[in-house]
Amino acid sequence: MPAQKRKNLRDAIVDEALKIIDETGVESLSLREVARRLGTSHQAPYKHFPSRDHILAEVLSRAYGDFAAFLDDRPKTGDSYTDLGAMGLRYFEYARAHPLHYRLMFNTPPPDPAAHPEMMDQARHAFSLLRDAIADLPLQHGDPDAPGAAELDALFVWSTIHGLVSILHSDLIGCLQIPPDALAQAIPRVLMRLSLALEEAEPAPTSSGTLQSDP
Repeated sequence: MPAQKRKNLRDAIVDEALKIIDETGVESLSLREVARRLGTSHQAPYKHFPSRDHILAEVLSRAYGDFAAFLDDRPKTGDSYTDLGAMGLRYFEYARAHPLHYRLMFNTPPPDPAAHPEMMDQARHAFSLLRDAIADLPLQHGDPDAPGAAELDALFVWSTIHGLVSILHSDLIGCLQIPPDALAQAIPRVLMRLSLALEEAEPAPTSSGTLQSDP
């Protein structure tokens, strides 16, 4: 089989896998179903993917890669806080424009990470964009050189944005009777609050749960 045709079949398998997941859920994904829908022999997908998990890992790997590229392809001003805010807006835009990919990346148990290192490399790369952007901030509190400081701040930002995405896309949001004008300000207000949290000095909790100021 010519190399181009092999590549086209591989891409067709991934595209069809996404359609199956979108229509009937990730539980319905199988090599046999992909082959049936593509009109190929049952063995054809095995030439590209040894198992169903390998297809899912490829789907996730491409999703993480596209997500990272989307985050990185944003206007950059050179001001670290402004650029981080622009990344936050891109996150919300991606979740809205690509809901299936977003659910797969963040709400679907992935295949064994140890068996699919490329998938994990793409996931780590996406996270590194946020971590590195935060590491560039001129933080005015805490110790930016403390072990894991940038990673922990990145988790704080990520969990807040992901939480709002989940709430805005839930059925419950329509039952809360939040005025539409107020709800329209949810994203910019959360991004503003995140900026304040990263900029302003705040007391830090000790291991006993009490508060103490930074030295």
